[in-house]
Amino acid sequence: MRILVVEDSRDIHDNLIEFLTLKGHEVEGALSGLAGLNLAASRPFDAILLDIMLPGIDGNQICHSLRHHSRSNVAIVMLSARDQLADRLAGFDVGADDYITKPFAMSEALARMEAIVNRRTHRGTRVLRVADLHYDLDTYEVTRAGRSLKLNPTNLKILDLLMRRSPGTVRRQELEDLVWGRDVPASDSLRSNIHLLRRVMDKDFATPLLHTVHGTGYKLAE
Repeated sequence: MRILVVEDSRDIHDNLIEFLTLKGHEVEGALSGLAGLNLAASRPFDAILLDIMLPGIDGNQICHSLRHHSRSNVAIVMLSARDQLADRLAGFDVGADDYITKPFAMSEALARMEAIVNRRTHRGTRVLRVADLHYDLDTYEVTRAGRSLKLNPTNLKILDLLMRRSPGTVRRQELEDLVWGRDVPASDSLRSNIHLLRRVMDKDFATPLLHTVHGTGYKLAE
């Protein structure tokens, strides 16, 4: 899993990162609310361990922003020394998936994150993923960094094949055969559709995913 730890206690922050890294996970950390929000909003994570009491922006504000503005579906487990029912309900109200009171066992925090991610993975086994780009084959919903993308049926066919082959290259002829079969339009329709797909999928994001392999075809890769 890719995990973000947002915790202002240096000891807890460092211990969590060391523990989770030793368990084989890719971990990043932030010691303030603003740094945590910037990381969570700009990079794809599977789960976030999020302290509530943070300098600047607190955990509840971060969670609310990710759920209601970024439309992120990342697994969020809140950490807090507060154990009152009202505090836990406030966390769930802004979109947290789980809530752990301090002190806590790091193994329990990891187990809770894994349980949430596994449930979502099993519900969405027909989801293609390349970096932060997701394509749900059952609902035909395409998202990037949690943001919904609107694609026409031809673009969806092209995207499906490119994602299945990623990071490999798909030849132009293969894409044309997939979309049009023997009735390929006289005009360069594939180039036009690739241009549209690139505009929707890459224009508003820092890292382009759709690349032209000159003389051969196209590929999806970071």
